[in-house]
Formats: sequence, structure tokens, C-alpha cells
Amino acid sequence: MSHIGSSAIRSDAWSKVNGETVYAYDYKEAGMLYGVLLRSPYAAGKLLRCDLAKARAMPGVRAAIGAADMPPTLAGWSIRDTPLFARDRVRYVGEPIAAIAADSLAEARAAATAIELEIEPGTPLIDPEAAARPDAPLLHPDWKDYVPTAGSDFPRNGNIAAECSADPGGVDAIFDAAPLVVEDLFTTQRQYQAYMEPKSAVAIYRAGRYIIHSGHQFPFNLRDRAAQFLGVATTDVRVIGHAIGGGFGGKLDYSVEPHAAALSKAASGRPVKIANSRVEDLATANCRESTIVKMRSAVDGDGNILARDVEAYMDNGAYTGEMSYMASFPFHCGAINYRVGKFRAIGKLVYTNTPPTGAMRGVSGPAMYAALENHMDHIAAKLGADRREYRLRHLVGDGDTLPNGQVLANTKLLRRGFDEIEKIVPWRGAAKDRVPYKGRGLAAAIWLVNPLPGALSMKLEEDGTLSVITAATDNGTGALAAGVPQIIAETLGIRPEQVRISDPDTDVAAWDSGSQGGRTTQTIGLAAIEGANQLRAKILETAGQLLQVDAGTLTIDDGKIRIEGETKSRMALSEVAMAATFGGASIQGTGGAALPAVPFNPGCANGLLFPFFASPTYHVHYAEVEVSPVSGNIDVTRYVVAQDVGRVINSACVEGQIQGAVAQSIGMTLYESMRFADNGRLIENNLQFYRLPLAVDIPKVEYVTMELDNIEGPFGAKGSGEAPILLPPAVIASAVADAIGKPICKIPVTPEDVLEALDGDGF
Repeated sequence: MSHIGSSAIRSDAWSKVNGETVYAYDYKEAGMLYGVLLRSPYAAGKLLRCDLAKARAMPGVRAAIGAADMPPTLAGWSIRDTPLFARDRVRYVGEPIAAIAADSLAEARAAATAIELEIEPGTPLIDPEAAARPDAPLLHPDWKDYVPTAGSDFPRNGNIAAECSADPGGVDAIFDAAPLVVEDLFTTQRQYQAYMEPKSAVAIYRAGRYIIHSGHQFPFNLRDRAAQFLGVATTDVRVIGHAIGGGFGGKLDYSVEPHAAALSKAASGRPVKIANSRVEDLATANCRESTIVKMRSAVDGDGNILARDVEAYMDNGAYTGEMSYMASFPFHCGAINYRVGKFRAIGKLVYTNTPPTGAMRGVSGPAMYAALENHMDHIAAKLGADRREYRLRHLVGDGDTLPNGQVLANTKLLRRGFDEIEKIVPWRGAAKDRVPYKGRGLAAAIWLVNPLPGALSMKLEEDGTLSVITAATDNGTGALAAGVPQIIAETLGIRPEQVRISDPDTDVAAWDSGSQGGRTTQTIGLAAIEGANQLRAKILETAGQLLQVDAGTLTIDDGKIRIEGETKSRMALSEVAMAATFGGASIQGTGGAALPAVPFNPGCANGLLFPFFASPTYHVHYAEVEVSPVSGNIDVTRYVVAQDVGRVINSACVEGQIQGAVAQSIGMTLYESMRFADNGRLIENNLQFYRLPLAVDIPKVEYVTMELDNIEGPFGAKGSGEAPILLPPAVIASAVADAIGKPICKIPVTPEDVLEALDGDGF
């Protein structure tokens, strides 16, 4: 029986169901102190005074620190622009100014209120387009002095934190001569990752090193950021991972961890725990960025897109994190899926006086695909063409290139996606059955798998089970709790439940790139096959010596060793493990993998920090909606997904990822809102006002997985956790526009937007 494609039970299932799992938020240490951050009440201003004297004298206080107590270092994933504590100015509501550690949480909070703070408020910049203007006040007057973390610098200027641009020349002339020019402006708001477990950490300063306990998606990135803030070598920081109560990209960068570490040192090495309240977490989360996308196309009489021009503004917030890389996505996604002639694009990542943005599942894709696919609807409307037929007529094919010059292959999966959905919900002929205020949308996407490397090591234990050490993490996808054990079991000839994977520890495990971009099953799965094959060879060699037969005649089946062609087992794995251990060397294997680089044109754009789409995947989504013309309410009545997965490893996990991602994206599209008042304060600052979708708001998600062996994945698998979130904003906005006969050019689509559109003009 093959384990690949089955719905093997997750290794963490019972402990989570029984409430035994200890999440990072639950973790405690003996003698632990409680930490609290004093955060800025203003979005912009000069920090004139921060006096901690009264706070230090408060009952139970063991440490109180601010910028004056820390080295004047800056940190950051892509560029070092972020202080641990605000020093001379504050740049967003919620920015840490000081930290308190006390015997109890109540005492720490009381001491924080005793800090004497004097700030001269300034006028915050909230709108990215306004902040990008040359005459806008600078959030970072010293921006020229900031040091890129990864080496060479990249295009940036003033409030433009990063810029990616491409101009092949001749675009304006094509627009001037084109018989049809179609232009759109599309906007999206931020989206909070809304994980169940707010961010937290326990940190200990001991023997000259910092030990950080955290539920983090990327332990080595946390190690490196904490070391930057604390002004120490990376190996002076150790990160120990714990069960993660959801992440969705929100736990890829640092949060309260370096503050807890600094407090522990100030408190003579006592463990310090800082845990965000939900309000703190939402108000300061490095959430998905808001965007403004301007897109126009020059089209000939046959509907061919002769040229396209894209200008995008992306909200960076006050500090950068990893967002510099995201400035590349307007270039990647502005001319994708469909053939485009000349393509000009510019993506501007802009500093604003708001909390820093960051990675969220699908990074910048949902906004860009919403703009692209609804722009395609607009072109089809201008031509009087059917939306599906128009897309298929201009769909990319094998040998076509992405804007970066990357040559596409397996694009038959994109066309197959349209065909698979057609089998489930026929598009052709449905126009005659049109019902007022009911609409449908159809859209496609090409996406990537994060190519960064990962590794693991494994050991055959004396009882015949297998222990795996890796810094890879499972943030709920089942990649490590189900998928990787299945891959190891299939390779080695054992059962998945015989594989035990340890929690990550940067002192013990090899470097790994974290759970992001759908990479864990694919990359760690490849590493697992390499390590398991090493282990298998050593097991059979040892067994051959013990049985006095040629190792080449042996095989492993269900954890037992037998001679090929025989049904009788000759030896248990436990016997081999015992013999090897007491013979002087336990049986171990290691593996490492990274997805191969993709050939592309390095001169295609300036500032292209994210240069190619590794292991590209192909997807098509369909939605039906019903709109109330009285209230403007939108009901998603049907949703269908055709997804390229390479090959399914765990069918239950794939289904869960598709269902969950679509639900999360429907939330972004219709319900969730993160707006800032003019003073920079978040309006929807708790989950009562930040409305997440409920079960009654989500339709049953129908799906079909398109399998096609992928030589770059374990048993042909590709990443499957990220892509399903990309297209709901595109197809639902398209369906709403179809239902009301008026364009929808913003996300979220609210009832007020629907009613306003019904009163306005159409395309």
C-alpha cells in the first residue's frame, strides 16, 4: 500500500484535540517575569522625553528599558531601518518606546503607565500615493544611511522604500496609435492574518547568550533579526520553536521576541514573557499591505493586447521588514496569464505612518490578480466579447514568457483548469438563464513555490522508529505533521506513525527557510527522500552483514526486512538499530534541498529583488454570487477551484488548504476591513469590529486537483497551501460586477460599494 495520496492522520492530531499541545502562548519558565511594552499613542511626532525613573521604583518591577539602554542598532530583513525602541521620533501608533518586566502582569502594566512620556505630535502620512510625492515630508530623513541586509543596494528614494520598474521603450507610441485604450484603478485594503494565537515569546539571557522560545514560522530569521537588534553575533541567539497557533505569514518576522530578550538581560537573566493582547496584535500586526493599482491596456480590433502600463503603490508602513521583495510583484503579475505585447510597470513600496506591513499568505498576489482579472473583464466588455472566450483566446501557452523572460512550460494545466471547471459549472449557454442580481466570475493565476533551501537529519532509534531533526516548522498546514512523514515512510518502507519530527531548535538543526510560500512539503520532502535513501542503504548494509546475505537482495516492507521475492520477514528494524548502535555507530542520514534557479532575463527590470517564479503552478477559480439590490449584501452561493498540485501527498491536507485559503480570501474580499483615521489610529482595532467571515458566510468549496508529475518535487508534489488564496477577490469582484452590471474596483466589496455602484455609471 502506498502512503502517497492517502489521508494519513496528522501526528499532532490527538494532542491538539485533547488539549495537550503546549503552544508558545502557553509556555512558561520557572521564575518567569512578565513583560509589557509601552507603545506610542501617536502615529508621527518627535520623542522629546522618556523618563523611566518612576516606573523602575514601582512595586514588583525588575527591569525597565528604552532606547537609551540599548545599542543604537537598526535591524531589518531586507534593509536595516528599524530600531528596537523609538529613539528620536515615533512613526506609527503602537511603536514600542519602552519595556517593563515585573513579577506580575498587573505590576508591569501599572509601571508602564508611570513612564513619563513627552511627544510633540506631527501630521501623519497615511495614504501611500500622497506619501510618494516628491514634496511629502520624509518619514526617514536618514534613509540614505540605511544598510541593505542582503548586500547590494536597490532602488529607493525618500519615502519610496523600494522600487521595481521596467520600461522597454515605445509604449507611449503604441497607446497613442491604439484603436482602443482601457484604463482602470483598483484598490485593496490591508488584511490581518487573524491567527488564533497572538504573538508571544519567552526569552532568557544565560551564560552570555539569548534563548528565545517562540511559535515562529522561520526560526532562523528570528534568530538573525534578534541578533541585529541586540547587537550580537547570530550564534549568540538560540531560538527554540513551539507549536504555532496559526501564522499565515504573520509570524515570519520578529515581533516581541527581541524586546523580551533585552528585558531578560536587564533583569539579570530572569526569564521574561511578553504576550500580545488581541488588540495589541491586531493594531501592530505586519499584515498584508494595502495597494493602489493603475492599469491600462492598448488593444487592437481583434482584442490583442498590444501594450500594457501598470503603476502600483504598496503600503510599506513605517518600517520595511521583507516588503522590499514585494515591490517586484506588480511587474510579475501585471502581464501574466494572457499574452501582452510591450509591458511597462513600476511598483513603489511607500513608507507611511502606519504599522509595518509584511507577508501574508499569497503575499501581494490577491491584490494584483484582482486588478488584472477585472481589467480583463473591462477589456472584454469594451469589445463586446464573452469573458471566458476572451481569456481562452489570449491565454499563454508553452514557450511564452513571463515579463522577466522566464519561459513557461506545462501551461496546458492552465487551459485544463478552465476545462475542469467547465465540466462542473458549464459557462457556455448559461447566459440565457441569467437571473437579475445573480452573477458569476472566472479567473486564472500562475504562482510560484518559494525556492529557498531547507535541510533535515534523521536517526533510526533502537525501537525501530525514526527521529527527524529540522528547523522547518508546521504552522498548521500538516506539511510536517503528515506530508513529510508520509514521504519518509514511502521511501523507507515504514509507516508514517513511526516517524517523529522534533520541534525546531537553531542550535541543533540545519538552516531552513521557514514555512512560507508553499515550500515545506516540496523542499523538505526532497530533503527527506535524500536522507531516507541514505538511511535505507545503511540499514540494508547492516542487515546484510547480520544475515550474511548480499544487501542488494534485501528490502524493507512495513518496518520489517526481508529478502526480495520472499514473504517471510527476516529481521525487524529495531534489531538492526540495536546492532548498529552497540557496534559503535547509530544509523543516521541527512538531506538538503532547494528549488533550482529559473533562467530569466536579468536586464528585464530595475530593482527586481524577487527575480523569478520557481516551480510555477497553474490555477483557475469560479464563483457565483447573489446580490441584494436593497441592502447591497453579497452572498457567495458557489465556489469552484481547479488547482495544480503536482501530486497529492496527503489528500485531507490538500483539501483543508484549499477550503481554508478560499474562506480566508472571501474574508478579505467581503468582510475584513483595516482602515486608519486621519490621526493614524486603526479604526477596526479589535475582532468585534474587524469582522471575520463566519461559517454561514462561506459556501462549500468544490475543487478538483490537477496532478502532473513534477520532477522538482517529492513524488511529483508541488506546494499547495498558498495559491488557493489568490483568486477569490478577483472572481468575486467579477461576479458582483456581473450581477449588478457595474464595475467593482476595490476590495473589500461592501454593501455600500454595491449600492453606490448601482447608482453610478457602468463601463
